[in-house]
Amino acid sequence: MSDRLSTLLARFQLHARVLHRGALPGVLDLSASQHGSHLHLLCEGQMEMATAAGARLVVSEPSVLLLPRPLGHQLVPARGAVPELVSAAIDFGPSDENPLLRGLPDVLHVPLAQLQAGGAALVLVQQSLVVEAQAQRCGHLAVVDRLVEVLVIQLLRHAMAQRLVDVGVLAGLADVRLARVLNALHAEPERPWTLDTMALLAGMSRARFAARFGAALGTPPAEYLGTWRIGLARSLLRQGMSVKQVAPEVGYANASALARAFTQRLGQSPTAWLAQESRGAG
Repeated sequence: MSDRLSTLLARFQLHARVLHRGALPGVLDLSASQHGSHLHLLCEGQMEMATAAGARLVVSEPSVLLLPRPLGHQLVPARGAVPELVSAAIDFGPSDENPLLRGLPDVLHVPLAQLQAGGAALVLVQQSLVVEAQAQRCGHLAVVDRLVEVLVIQLLRHAMAQRLVDVGVLAGLADVRLARVLNALHAEPERPWTLDTMALLAGMSRARFAARFGAALGTPPAEYLGTWRIGLARSLLRQGMSVKQVAPEVGYANASALARAFTQRLGQSPTAWLAQESRGAG
């Protein structure tokens, strides 16, 4: 079976920027951070994560924490402890366009022991990340950023393989038959997809496919496809492509058809949306 994550990651390339590395003698305050996503790798020691909403999570063993959406929080060392930590801001692209983020919990907490059970490659990345984070060699910051990105991908792969996410894209990709369809939708949104063609690709009846897709993804196939297409359209429009150019790329016959679908989902035309985006960026 083809790679189940590559198409999504190619459409929404992730980038990491390390915010902290090494010993954490005091509070790491990210309660007002403007970054959408964060990853924390607790290498040694113990700490507590406290969110702005009042939730608390005690992390008592080496672990990875992925916060895929904006969530104000603080990391507080356990009493008498000075944990070793690597923390990074993660950019997945606009959160309203990336279905990976919509399917993840607010905090994905995985002990390193579970990740390391996934094989030598995971252990090597974690060990390399710790070594590079502590080093002062030329270019080590760029290396740490890239290793964090690899760790994020491995964490997503682990969540998919171990079915840590009950509903959403990772849950769908964990299902071999649904993964065939999702891969195709992600790679070729311009194809004239119907429920029949999706069910045929999955090797299932229409009714069984629709029920299984809805249960795993939390949305009907046509709704998921429409959301995916409009998300891609927004990404391409942000890159400077015209509505006329974008329409066939994402499965619409012409600019008018895309504009109607866009307005139906977002309540405004592509032109109005772009103007609003420009004002927001300014």
